[in-house]
Amino acid sequence: MQKIAFDIESIRKSFPILNREVNGKPLVYFDNAATSQTPQQVIDVIVDYYQRYNANIHRGVHTLSQEATDAYEQARIKIQKHFNIAKSHEVIFTSGTTHSINLVANGFTSFLKKGDEILVSAMEHHSNIVPWQMLCERTGAVLKVIPMNLEGELVMDKYHRLLSDKTKLVFCNHISNALGTINPIKEIIDAAHDVGAAVLVDGAQAAPHIKADMQALNVDFYTVSAHKMCGPTGVGILYGKEAWLKKLPPYQGGGEMIAEVTFEKTTYADLPHKFEAGTPNVCGGIAFGAAIDYMNSIGFEEIAAYEHELLKYATEQLLQIEGLKIYGTAKEKTSVISFNIEGIHPYDIGSILDKLGIAVRTGHHCAQPIMDFYKIPGTVRASLSFYNTKEEVDTLVAGVRKARQMLL
Repeated sequence: MQKIAFDIESIRKSFPILNREVNGKPLVYFDNAATSQTPQQVIDVIVDYYQRYNANIHRGVHTLSQEATDAYEQARIKIQKHFNIAKSHEVIFTSGTTHSINLVANGFTSFLKKGDEILVSAMEHHSNIVPWQMLCERTGAVLKVIPMNLEGELVMDKYHRLLSDKTKLVFCNHISNALGTINPIKEIIDAAHDVGAAVLVDGAQAAPHIKADMQALNVDFYTVSAHKMCGPTGVGILYGKEAWLKKLPPYQGGGEMIAEVTFEKTTYADLPHKFEAGTPNVCGGIAFGAAIDYMNSIGFEEIAAYEHELLKYATEQLLQIEGLKIYGTAKEKTSVISFNIEGIHPYDIGSILDKLGIAVRTGHHCAQPIMDFYKIPGTVRASLSFYNTKEEVDTLVAGVRKARQMLL
């Protein structure tokens, strides 16, 4: 796909929501790590689907069904190519990263026994902690934690010491949603494979910033949510190596995932349909493909360079505010800034910023163990995207200064 020039003004014009006001102020949207905004190009695809060829897929002989099926499967191929996945049937459509993780956790129930070990990092989202705790309760496996340091980086020498022939699974996010840390995923994957363990990487926060290459990483499972990368909510993918997907039992039973059904026995469909029970989010899958097209038209190298400059500028400006502390100062980091001001609860800062039209996230960001590690109730999180500007950063900094003045 031909790339367009990185022109921030023309990029911003693609996002209708950026024109609105909140509380009488121009919207400054810095909650991109939760949900990114959707460009008109993707909105048009969603509208076109419902106006012209809304139909169920795979099972219909009529024209609308065939058109919907073709568009949906073309989206799967777009996703396959974007992430350099060997085979399109290794792309499983899900409702998002949480669904994907639970699919894998459920499947491994039959593979684990008492005393087996599972490793997770200390900086995981709750979605990459709770399913594994539930798996351990079902199987008697033991959950162990890869520790982190005060900079928000994993302590890799301790990770290597935790690995053993008892380790069966390793789970880690590619990028921390709470801190912005980019983890050394390739090292984590290779070391786990050396002891025979499988690896699942939560790529929800990485996908908007990094064009991850599945074959280069040699990862066993990788998860992505469309709504983090300019797509709609309620759709995502699980990448899994074919060998693993064939071994895992189906997560849900129903239509589409079957080959033959009798009251005596059911046989399951081939990949990817084995894991895609029921009517899928057809429009969501098609729109996900359109979102990937849009981001590739800008270019991920260009996006990364722009966001890095934005992160550097925002960090420098915020640190000039008296009493402000940033949590997550890793050397390898993406455009997330989690901060507090001494003596002020993060919720109070977020509430004042909202009155000024500035959208940030406050709380523990579904990563409560990180907050416990720092002994804080939560943080204010400003997460930046390629459609944000330095002028918006200036607005944020002025808003934080005002909040500090009002609350201290």
